[in-house]
Amino acid sequence: MTNTTEVSNESHFFAVLKSAMNLPGVKINRNDFLRKELSIYYPKSVVNLAIEKNPAAAGIPKEKIEQIAKSCINYETNKVTFLSGAAGIPGGIALAGTVPADTAQYFAHIVRIVQKLVYLFGWKELYNANEEFDDETTNQLTLFLGVMFGVNSANVAVSKLAKVAVVKVEKDIAKRALTKGTIYPIVKKIAERLGVKMTKEVFAKSVGKVIPLIGGVISGGLTYATFKPSAIRLKNYLIQLPIADVESYKSDQTDIIDADFVEINED
Repeated sequence: MTNTTEVSNESHFFAVLKSAMNLPGVKINRNDFLRKELSIYYPKSVVNLAIEKNPAAAGIPKEKIEQIAKSCINYETNKVTFLSGAAGIPGGIALAGTVPADTAQYFAHIVRIVQKLVYLFGWKELYNANEEFDDETTNQLTLFLGVMFGVNSANVAVSKLAKVAVVKVEKDIAKRALTKGTIYPIVKKIAERLGVKMTKEVFAKSVGKVIPLIGGVISGGLTYATFKPSAIRLKNYLIQLPIADVESYKSDQTDIIDADFVEINED
């Protein structure tokens, strides 16, 4: 694969991701989401502590968080599958430019489920103080998407970020690593890999759309077959990290940061 092709795939991925991130209803407010989901099972004091710190730090066990996570995955899967099926029917939703619209809608729900899962499993708000998705957010989302779609290097990078989150290292360190440190090149490589996957899926869906009525079934089926397993893969990975483990908050974890994570390239 040539460098030009790699750049093209990377650019395509980021273009679709940023388009999806800006669609209405994509942003999930962490505090509101945790309060809504946890208040069903826990008193206000526990919920407030989960919001201030995170669910594991508030003493909420993995089993309960996983139960909530599965419910969130089912909800988002059903919603995106319906919308994808409707968009796959000629004359249905978003007829003009239906493949790009379907792709953006698909990744909008990917971004939604990523936010829900990371907030449940201990991560802080993804977007910045101005309630915007900045470069740091985009790069962090790319790492989570890499985990979802089976890119092994993403697992390593997310694990390092999780270690930083557990010990409450200044956010600036994580931000610098995500935008110009040792993790940034991994982000770019993951974006290139996901750009290839994205192109293949769009092609598969576009073939289905030329068949009246059946196209909706094909499109919705492909969405269901890719969305839910990917979300489950992310859930299964996040639940294993120390940030999601109640025991991690019962001892001093300040020695677990990898030296190469905080090593920042200034040029």
